[in-house]
Amino acid sequence: MTAPMKHLPVETPDLPGVKPFSDAAKAVAYLEELYETGTRFLRDHFSAVVRAGEAPGVRYRAFYPEIRVTTTTYGQVDTRLAFGHVADPGTYATTVTRPDLFRHYLTQQIGLILSNHDVPIYIGPSQTPIPVHFAVLNDADVQIPQEGALAFPLRDAFDVPDLQTTHDDIVNGFGFTHEDGAGALAPFTAQRIDYSLARLAHYTATKPEYFQNHVLFTNYQFYMDEFVEYARAALADPDSGYTALVGPGNDVITDHTQALNPPAKLPQMPTYHLTREGGGGITLVNIGVGPSNAKTATDHIAVLRPHVWLMVGHCAGLRNTQSLGDYVLAHAYLREDRVLDDDLPVWVPIPALAEVQIALEEAVEDVSDVSGYELKRIMRTGTVATVDNRNWELRDQTGPVQRLSQSRAIALDMESATIAANGFRFRVPYGTLLCVSDKPLHGELKLPGMASAFYKTQVSRHLLIGIRAMEKLREMPLERLHSRKLRSFEETAFL
Repeated sequence: MTAPMKHLPVETPDLPGVKPFSDAAKAVAYLEELYETGTRFLRDHFSAVVRAGEAPGVRYRAFYPEIRVTTTTYGQVDTRLAFGHVADPGTYATTVTRPDLFRHYLTQQIGLILSNHDVPIYIGPSQTPIPVHFAVLNDADVQIPQEGALAFPLRDAFDVPDLQTTHDDIVNGFGFTHEDGAGALAPFTAQRIDYSLARLAHYTATKPEYFQNHVLFTNYQFYMDEFVEYARAALADPDSGYTALVGPGNDVITDHTQALNPPAKLPQMPTYHLTREGGGGITLVNIGVGPSNAKTATDHIAVLRPHVWLMVGHCAGLRNTQSLGDYVLAHAYLREDRVLDDDLPVWVPIPALAEVQIALEEAVEDVSDVSGYELKRIMRTGTVATVDNRNWELRDQTGPVQRLSQSRAIALDMESATIAANGFRFRVPYGTLLCVSDKPLHGELKLPGMASAFYKTQVSRHLLIGIRAMEKLREMPLERLHSRKLRSFEETAFL
């Protein structure tokens, strides 16, 4: 804050104080009241300042609501559950944004705390200001001027995003505490979540509220076209349970005969959501090619706390026993993508998750109508190597090929290990089922005619396998899918 700004008077909304709650639904309702009061205050004053066109001579400030809980005993809770409890006595807190969007999640997580610890939850305003950018983001009635249109810097009158406090220190580290000494109750702070919600809307051209709890990632647009056709068939089936298809531009159809109207310019990561009550549907994101895109997408989707994400893309087969169109079920990852090295060192193992592996294998059996020993003809389980250089073949192959051999790699791509590693980092269950589209080590390169035939015959089946796996995982109890395998020595109570 500059010197002149320090002396400006600060105007804040009138808010009720901290209240204790023993009912999760009532606690969330109070969170919504506090958040709406604060953001409405900022929106109203922002609009007034824009209309006036001059510095108001005062700073307008509102605060995120906060959840806080204090426990005083080392008494054991049900340790079979990987979440919903704190490990040690103490005070734990988290700021909250968009409680309307996270209503079900917050109700569930607060309910577990109340049940497991038998202490009240305290809800009230925090000391963290709400950046005006995030307060006005979802209000279509607020007119946002172009950069430089105002006669004064926006930060002279309002709080703006603070990248110094928008970080992943909670999920990346150990021993994190907030400024007041409270431990972390949730994996992300409110401002970190708001940052990602804004980025998601930008990259996918869909609102965060349309994202479902089961997310598929792919690296080809062909899969998006097949997904739309599958979604239309699902909407035509009254027993499917799916309610709508949402495409880029927040285009929503609820009837299979309706036309989709995508924007003239597609976003960087076109995304479709086949929705189901309670977020039980499926989201498909075309992340494009490369580990940087994979990290970007998962960095932001993670704040929505999905139940699982899977990669269903194409790969290079590395064994002469593989054929084009064969499947690769990753059970280990060779990480040469480099984009996550600062957040998750390469010596950290990324384990296969049994629940996800079984669902994927069963889905391959169901869709391909092949099972048992015969499944080995079309699917191989092993290490997937992820690299950051699409044209790695053009370099001296001695080193790379030796590492691929030593790691027992059976396939190579540019996204899978990144998605799995970020799933591990963010405690989001993950998995990978790839389809062999070329075999560069054996002279079978992806040529135009070969590629066209491959896409026509394999994409639909591969996508259907991913959908079937998601439907199997949807039926799995939450406490089984979100297992202790992804939790560290010191974990947040919230999932």
